[in-house]
Amino acid sequence: MATFFDNVQHDVLMARVGRKVRDKRLLALIGAYLRAGVLVGGTFEATEVGTPQGGPLSPLLANILLDDLDKALESRGHRFVRYADDLLILVRSHRAGERVMASVSRYLTATLKLVVNAHKSRVVKTDDCEFLGFTFRGKKRRWSERAHQDFRHRRHLLTGRSWGVSMAYRLKTLSDYVRGWMGDFGISDDYRPIPELDHWLRRRIRLCDWKQWRGVRNRIRHLLALGTRARTAIWTGMSSKSDWHLSRSLGTQTGMTNDWLKRQGLISIRDQWMKAHGDA
Repeated sequence: MATFFDNVQHDVLMARVGRKVRDKRLLALIGAYLRAGVLVGGTFEATEVGTPQGGPLSPLLANILLDDLDKALESRGHRFVRYADDLLILVRSHRAGERVMASVSRYLTATLKLVVNAHKSRVVKTDDCEFLGFTFRGKKRRWSERAHQDFRHRRHLLTGRSWGVSMAYRLKTLSDYVRGWMGDFGISDDYRPIPELDHWLRRRIRLCDWKQWRGVRNRIRHLLALGTRARTAIWTGMSSKSDWHLSRSLGTQTGMTNDWLKRQGLISIRDQWMKAHGDA
């Protein structure tokens, strides 16, 4: 559905809320919530349609409005899954899919007064389907390339060399984000990208530490304190190679070991994936 929360008709929604809610004060409060208006470029604009995106009540109101759709699909014997305004219906053939999509589109526009997004509404095989950030290969589920790109972009920002925060704060923020993301996408059946994600993350954190250890003497001193052999520590500290190259060198890896990074607070993506699959 095209920009669902922006196109909800208040009268259609309130008629369905009124089926269950009899308290007139509560109905008036919900109506006021819908008509509260928004600030656009510093200018107040009334909201004659739609529900506030990001508002705590909007997801509940969406489910109330679309409950009729759920019941209509159930009565027709369709297999489907819906999360807010994202809907996936499973049928046996492409022809059946075209027929069902046309029928559901008519129902949404004529009965619920919603706008169907023609670009996102498709009839495809499950192998070509993406739903809530997942793709499907037979019985296997994998996070989509778009979800993966979003993760990589965010982890890049959180490990940015120019972010002027302490390592403790960086690692705490990074851990919170990874736990949240893996809480959503850790159920992916594809383990193959996990080791590379962990490897890249460890290297980036070594790079961040290396950048903070400014100066040749300071870097050598830190490596020696972490147990790197003197010759290796001196060679690494005096090297003219790039910081990114040195973050994978013998000196930084024997000093900033995986166990040391873990003790500093670096989260393991592999551990989170194993936890999501009940193996940890």
